[in-house]
Amino acid sequence: MSIEEIKQNVFKEIGNCKNFQELENIRVKYLGRKGKLTEILKSLKDLPIEERKKIGPKANQLKNQIQVALEEKKDFLINNPEVKPLDFTLPGKKIPQGHLHPFTLLEKQIEEIFANLGFEIVESNEIETEYYNFDALNIPADHPARDMWDTFWLKNSSAKNDSLKNQGKYLLRTHTSPVQIHYMETHQPPFRIVSPGKVYRYEAIDASHDIQFHQLECLMVDENISFTNFKFIVLSFFQQLFSKKTEVSFRPSYFPFVEPGVEIDISCPRCHQKGCSLCKNTGWLEIAGAGMVHPKVFEWVNYNPKFVKGFAFGIGLERIAMIKYNIPDIRLFNSGDLRFIKQF
Repeated sequence: MSIEEIKQNVFKEIGNCKNFQELENIRVKYLGRKGKLTEILKSLKDLPIEERKKIGPKANQLKNQIQVALEEKKDFLINNPEVKPLDFTLPGKKIPQGHLHPFTLLEKQIEEIFANLGFEIVESNEIETEYYNFDALNIPADHPARDMWDTFWLKNSSAKNDSLKNQGKYLLRTHTSPVQIHYMETHQPPFRIVSPGKVYRYEAIDASHDIQFHQLECLMVDENISFTNFKFIVLSFFQQLFSKKTEVSFRPSYFPFVEPGVEIDISCPRCHQKGCSLCKNTGWLEIAGAGMVHPKVFEWVNYNPKFVKGFAFGIGLERIAMIKYNIPDIRLFNSGDLRFIKQF
């Protein structure tokens, strides 16, 4: 670039710049160590004496003019109320950090609690067949309990393999209980596992219901497992999750894959049984379905129910998170609203 081309461009660029950063970029472009005008000045030593006498004064004069123009533009930017001057004494801006979803925080805490109790964390499929989701859990096709789950059936898909377990339609699992069957098919007692995961039900969406949500399945199987073992694990878990003051209560209930079946209630972690809006002044919160594994379930996986016993329970993680973090609406979890996430 010649001196004339620099002259035509530099003053136009200085006049159009709108902030200090742009002004500094112009200075570096033309007057920096590798600037366009600086390169011309450096090349003078290689020119014949006659050309040096012609180009040298013009280059130095242009350099001085550029420096004056830069200073004038800097003064203008400083005095212009719409432009904030640079304050090099201020600390630099930190890069904003992300926030963990409350579900991530809850799952990490729950997995840590169960790991300390000797449980293995396992995962399983979200797409299942009727066999794993219903049949092997003692819920045959004509069982009225199937009406409890409004199932998402997958279109134009059915398993037609020779094995009974791979027959029937495919579906989005309605609960995490199928993980019990998958695990018991490939493992022998004793074992203790938990499996968090997403489940799907065709339900009307409101503040406490969604078509997709998360459950945590817990299963422990050994030769001499009793309801006492079950009570100890449940109490230990909830006391670590909420507080040591937490108490548990069991109410008789029915689930096809356990016998006997119970509903687990915990003392309200907000009011500690004094009564509040969360527990509807009862002091207790219904939290999970559970029970001793049904002998029929063991028979499906070729365990002898005379020699092995086990317990299982499933809890809704959204329910736990709403209680723990005082979240009023289940739809907030999947809203994508960063204002919600930034609170955690």
